[in-house]
Amino acid sequence: MKTLRAAGILGIGHYAPEKVLTNKDLEKMVDTTDEWITERTGIKERRIAAPHEATSDLGVKAGLRALENAGLKAEEIDLIIMCTLSADYKFPAAGCQVQDKLGAVNAGAFDLAAGCSGFVYGLAVASQMVATGSVNKILVIGAEVLSRVINWEDRNTCVLFADGAGAAVVGPVEEGYGFYDYVLGADGAGGEAIICHAGGSRIPVTEENVREKLHLAQMDGSEVFKFASRIMPEAINKVLAKAGLTADDIDIFVPHQANVRIIQSGAKRLKQPLEKFFINVQKYGNTSAGSVPIALSEAWEEGRIKKGDNVLLVGFGTGLTWASCVLKWSR
Repeated sequence: MKTLRAAGILGIGHYAPEKVLTNKDLEKMVDTTDEWITERTGIKERRIAAPHEATSDLGVKAGLRALENAGLKAEEIDLIIMCTLSADYKFPAAGCQVQDKLGAVNAGAFDLAAGCSGFVYGLAVASQMVATGSVNKILVIGAEVLSRVINWEDRNTCVLFADGAGAAVVGPVEEGYGFYDYVLGADGAGGEAIICHAGGSRIPVTEENVREKLHLAQMDGSEVFKFASRIMPEAINKVLAKAGLTADDIDIFVPHQANVRIIQSGAKRLKQPLEKFFINVQKYGNTSAGSVPIALSEAWEEGRIKKGDNVLLVGFGTGLTWASCVLKWSR
């Protein structure tokens, strides 16, 4: 029987496309204003992938930066978990394309589709495999090109979603550091709240449903907001209880960047200062599976995370899904 070992994050990185789409730009495209978007969401601008960039391309760039940050070569990676809802194709998996482009010749690869919670789901899978000794190093990537699957005539969605990628290398760390625990949750009954109807096996793409834009994302914004505002503090409290910690023990919270009002509400319910929550939604919008790893990478770059800090990650979104985890930073 194998002895469990500590698993943590060895390296992180992120990539955001060069093109910036501001709220002022959106004013020329749909019936909205910079003031309305800022007040409702906190978003000021977002990044849009170039025509030649697909999700795997963004994932590769984030993955390379995470590998460099960890001081590793692609050949040292045993597995790639690609967390995304917007893979380049229905199949093959975007993870396999990333594996090829990175030259990770010794790695297995698969896609994980849990929406905005995907990256935290991926960390849960990766850390358990590392802890049991099944593998040594796993590259977990959260990447999306949502600009290709949203309706640019629908102001309720096009002002929110954007493109970007973040990545982390998960591997063994010294005892006393790494992941404490996780909470993974789902409520499939709420799936209609954020959905892309056409393009799967239930509703194949046809000329008619493309005209009706059923192949693009649709969202019940009010229901999603209520769900997220409720589930974010619940997921945080549950993982804290499992880890034997309190909110006061956490040095930094890194939440999914969907809406600044959701984060503000969560901080208030947890009775924690907003300054403990890393926020970059104003720069990137909602990048779904890319959101948490981009925020984590930026927080580390800005010196907001140091060795020994207790870091809490939380995601929530389409599925409906939610996920949270706590780790003691090991670098």
